[in-house]
Amino acid sequence: MRLRNLADDEDVFCEGALMKSVRSLRDWVAMGRSAVNGLAMGMLVAGGLLVCAPGQVAAQQMTTAAIAPTPPLGWNSWDAYGMRIGEEEFRAAVNAMAAKLKPYGYTYAVIDEGWYMVNPEDRPKPELLKYAFDGNGRFIPAVERFPSAMQKGKNTGFEQLANYVHSRGLKFGIHVIRGIPRESVAKNAPIEGTKFTTQDAADQSDPCPWDPTSWGVKDNEAGQAWYDALVRQYAQWGVDYLKVDCISDHPYKLSEIKQLHLAIVHSGRPIVLSLSPGPTNLSHQAEVAELAEMWRISNDVWDVWQGHGFPIGIKNQFPTAAEWAQYAKPGNWPDADMLPIGELRPYPDMAPGARHTRLSLDEQKTQLSLWAMARSPLIFGGNVTLLDKETTSLLTNREMLRIDQTATASRQVIHEDDFVAWTSDLAGGEHALALFNLGDSGATVTRPLTDFGLAAGAHQMRDVWSESNLPASENVSARIEPHGTVLLIVK
Repeated sequence: MRLRNLADDEDVFCEGALMKSVRSLRDWVAMGRSAVNGLAMGMLVAGGLLVCAPGQVAAQQMTTAAIAPTPPLGWNSWDAYGMRIGEEEFRAAVNAMAAKLKPYGYTYAVIDEGWYMVNPEDRPKPELLKYAFDGNGRFIPAVERFPSAMQKGKNTGFEQLANYVHSRGLKFGIHVIRGIPRESVAKNAPIEGTKFTTQDAADQSDPCPWDPTSWGVKDNEAGQAWYDALVRQYAQWGVDYLKVDCISDHPYKLSEIKQLHLAIVHSGRPIVLSLSPGPTNLSHQAEVAELAEMWRISNDVWDVWQGHGFPIGIKNQFPTAAEWAQYAKPGNWPDADMLPIGELRPYPDMAPGARHTRLSLDEQKTQLSLWAMARSPLIFGGNVTLLDKETTSLLTNREMLRIDQTATASRQVIHEDDFVAWTSDLAGGEHALALFNLGDSGATVTRPLTDFGLAAGAHQMRDVWSESNLPASENVSARIEPHGTVLLIVK
């Protein structure tokens, strides 16, 4: 093995050599982004494979774990604040999250859409919106809402805020709409560090059909240069989680997903890539699994039991979760959307205005049970500064979290009318068994455990939500409330 440092003028050589050493995008993904963190800081030659990596830690980085080895846990501002969250509210949320949720594994604090808007309250009238840009046409935080962005007369983006999040032991995330701001294209802004301009990269025939801010990006060298410059900026700020909208469905933009993935690799920072909105088509599973850590499997989920069109409710998610469950694995997490529980205030994006979640306690347990059994990311959407005892107890139930974070072979095993059952495997020969009543009336279920694919004989069982032990039995017998669930650990 030889190790030598490279001068700055060899950056392109190092990156180019690495790309030539990898025969396909799949090989690149298999190497892991961590293996190429800090391109051009060092060069390791081992077994004929050239790898760029930071100085003396190059070999170590080759074996670094996946960016998202378990389903991400966190909080997102959308369900409580819509586009209107500001720095004061976000810092308060981070403090509350660090105190109440971090001990249970919740890690990501995410600012959702609109942080670059000076006046997000005018979003219903796009012609009135005012945006914050840098000299290269990239959105930057509106200092009117995020004052720490301004340092010594310069907008330094989210660097200060990300530092604060990291100081609390959490990770920092942001939401963006795919593409290039339309105003930046109109001004033909230069793309940082390149010969290109935004007009070289923008596809002005490809707007996001439901967002007025941006044009799509061409699948060419200029387009890749745009995303490289964009993600490089986010990496410099300290972003750990990037939620990209208008890219996973209506429309599905594979070329831009590839560009974003490669831009994250080029940035040298491990960043979770979350694709939105859903429903991602199942036919795209292999592609999104190769390029991202999370992707939405449905349209937006809000605090209703059953939706008709947009948004959808908890009941609507059952068949979709069952289709996608087999594809959940380390680094790949089909995302069933946020948890709209607790206090959805002061500015939830979905009517009827500020409120406590409309889901009943049983419906909330059902949502968390299904999400956990399907191994979805768990991203809390309510106001984390207003967490009540009931909501906190749901989010921090250790056995529910154990299922979500560690189960394998999660699967739906029965769907008979309004009765649904899921099982999954746990360490130590244990299993999780979830029984759901999707009907509007209570139901009693008495069935042998063998009906669910479990071994014959008496089993010890523990009720996850009541936190009580049940007598050993060959059968399960339970009363399930309307829209309710019984979640068991079976030994």
